[in-house]
Amino acid sequence: MLSKQELKERNTVFWDEFKSFMSGTRSSTGKRINWLNYPTAIKYVFLRLEADKQGARINFDIQAKDAGVREVMWEQMEELKKVLTDSMGEPGDWNFNSRSDSIASFCRISWEKQGVNFFDEKDKQSIFEFFRDKLIAFDEFYQNFKEILVLLSK
Repeated sequence: MLSKQELKERNTVFWDEFKSFMSGTRSSTGKRINWLNYPTAIKYVFLRLEADKQGARINFDIQAKDAGVREVMWEQMEELKKVLTDSMGEPGDWNFNSRSDSIASFCRISWEKQGVNFFDEKDKQSIFEFFRDKLIAFDEFYQNFKEILVLLSK
């Protein structure tokens, strides 16, 4: 069992190495991009990366406080589901009513790689490649439909 400090250090090293791994990868628009803080251009929409002992996940979260706004964004994503699935190479897990300790209710679409462990050094490359492949695929989708989603958010 790692101490809180050891876990913090491991997280820092892992994400710094991933940032370095992605440093030469540009957005489908040709621009440099901070892949760890993907620029959705919508203040309540986030693309989050997670890795733990159960696997690695990339999550597209709609966290608008207003339930009506979340619903409108979710409906638009459902209309784009086939295109997103084609881009990502798999449908992902769609959950309209996600909850967490810090967020009462939000919508989440996630893609997961099972069978990898954040704490196992030999899985690091596989996790990095999973994140890279999914981020690039998501970016291609998002850049094509970003304007629609941004307009809905206003």
